[in-house]
Amino acid sequence: MNPQIITVSEFIGIINETLGFAYPQVVVEGEVSSFKVNQGKFVFFDLKDDANVMNCFMMVHQLKLPIEDGMKIRVTGSPKVTRYSKFSLTVRSIELAGEGELRRAMALLKAKLEAEGLFDEARKRTLPPFPTRIGLITSGTSAAYSDFIKILGERWGGVEVLLADVSVQGTAAPDQIIGAIEYFNELRSPVDVVVLIRGGGSLEDLIAFSTEPVARAVAASRTPIVVGVGHEIDVSLADYAADVRAATPTDAARLVVPDRTELGARVGHSTVRLDSGMQQIVERRLGSIDRSIQRLERYLTGPRERIEQLGLALPLAAGRLTETRSTSLQALERVMRSFDPSRTLERGYAIVRSGSTILRDPKTAKTGETLVIQLARGRLDAEAKGPHSS
Repeated sequence: MNPQIITVSEFIGIINETLGFAYPQVVVEGEVSSFKVNQGKFVFFDLKDDANVMNCFMMVHQLKLPIEDGMKIRVTGSPKVTRYSKFSLTVRSIELAGEGELRRAMALLKAKLEAEGLFDEARKRTLPPFPTRIGLITSGTSAAYSDFIKILGERWGGVEVLLADVSVQGTAAPDQIIGAIEYFNELRSPVDVVVLIRGGGSLEDLIAFSTEPVARAVAASRTPIVVGVGHEIDVSLADYAADVRAATPTDAARLVVPDRTELGARVGHSTVRLDSGMQQIVERRLGSIDRSIQRLERYLTGPRERIEQLGLALPLAAGRLTETRSTSLQALERVMRSFDPSRTLERGYAIVRSGSTILRDPKTAKTGETLVIQLARGRLDAEAKGPHSS
């Protein structure tokens, strides 16, 4: 039987089909070496143990956590022979093997994001004091969800909660969390605050909240965001990126809404203080008015006394003035009477007129002219005979 002759490419294709059928997905654990990123898109590294080395390839967008040489990781991928007959593992996801490696990766990523200013306090916003719509991102079947809703109702009623039910653990969790943040930021009727929570767990359980894409999505949220992950001692990178970090999911509920009982007590206390303050202000104002009135009365005392003195002196002055004016008037009347022509006529004098002209010189009279002689009790007509010397 003659063997079938195939090309190199056909043989490599058969090997890859066989590998794909036998090992469609494998999880391999080893130590990273020769890690590098080419063209900002392609990730190459070797995975080794004590005896062997295997080449690995993946796209940079699939790299959720920073890795470096010496880290122990678990990769999920598919084996493949390349066109250059080089065996490689095409990686789809990476998990850090062991808590020490997780903490190491988190420290690297935290330093990177911190250097970019992603955690700066200056860029963080305050929460609205009385939210009416809350966007909640968590697992809808978790204890964290139940605790949050319970505390929310006990503290403050009437709040609308929109739930984005996501995975909070595993390889699918980061993308679902990011999608939920984007969803709440793009709502036509926006929520007042976004809350991202999950209950406690190991560092590996909580690693989704410390991936770079999730931390960046939290920092980029246009709506103020609160993150409460794990227990009080657990701190994720999403906590650092959030506007407000809550110690636990129940603490997140306490931070997001006020306590109606506490607020009522504060309002009552403020009302008492306001009443007391207003009373003190009124009393101070009344005291100030009284003092002003007293100063005004003291200021007006002198003028009032002067007015009273003038009131007493005015009638006397008016009487003296009237008496003086009366005496002057009488003297004036006597002078005027002395110039009265009728009184002169009474003494035997007469006024002689020629027409309408009063004669003062007999030479002005013409002979035969009719003259009118005005006496005290009538008049006489006379005829001029000619002037005579006196």
